[in-house]
Amino acid sequence: MGAGEEGLVSWLTDFFGDGARWSGPDGIPIRLLEHLEFSVLALALAMLIAIPLGLLIGHTGRGGVAVVLSANLARALPTLGMLVLFVLLLGTASIWPVIIPLVLLAVPPILVNTFEGIRGVDPELRDAAYGMGLRGGQVLGRVLVPVALPLILLGLRLSAIQVVATTTVAAYTGLGGLGRYVIDGFATKDYASVVGGSVLIVLFALVVQIAFTLVQRVTVSPGVSQRLKTR
Repeated sequence: MGAGEEGLVSWLTDFFGDGARWSGPDGIPIRLLEHLEFSVLALALAMLIAIPLGLLIGHTGRGGVAVVLSANLARALPTLGMLVLFVLLLGTASIWPVIIPLVLLAVPPILVNTFEGIRGVDPELRDAAYGMGLRGGQVLGRVLVPVALPLILLGLRLSAIQVVATTTVAAYTGLGGLGRYVIDGFATKDYASVVGGSVLIVLFALVVQIAFTLVQRVTVSPGVSQRLKTR
């Protein structure tokens, strides 16, 4: 084991072995809950915006080019720059200067994947549904969404991982979350805190990845999954 690896192990041992890290307002459980709160709120708001809009545009076929262009533009926006902007505009008295940039970050993958998922459904399935007497909303809910669900969930998973990773910037505004360990650790040269916080953020993102994989296995019909494998 090299000197660098020994230092890393030592920092991790110091961080996770310190009993004070597991209690109090700066303890890992509290910081984890704060991180989860910011991430869930941002993702939920992004879903409320992006999924209905993606379903509507994908079903009607109107505005698809605008969706793609807007999503690409939003992806180019620097999250930290938006955070600073909203802090200057709204102050630091609430969580919204953090939540708004996270929502803007999370919307594009959900919106594009929802739109592409609905638009990519085999036209024959759509025609067959109309031929059975189903109307627009019924076709969307009973046929298009179930078939497009894997792509929709992929968009949600990508957004969730990005949000979990980027919620670290909440610490720049004085709010909590796991980013506090990283930001405060750099400020005080407490590298055990920096490494430990980084590991926690990575583990959190991995748990999100696994959770969405399990959700997809449960919610996507076997027929749709088999069809995707044979493509």
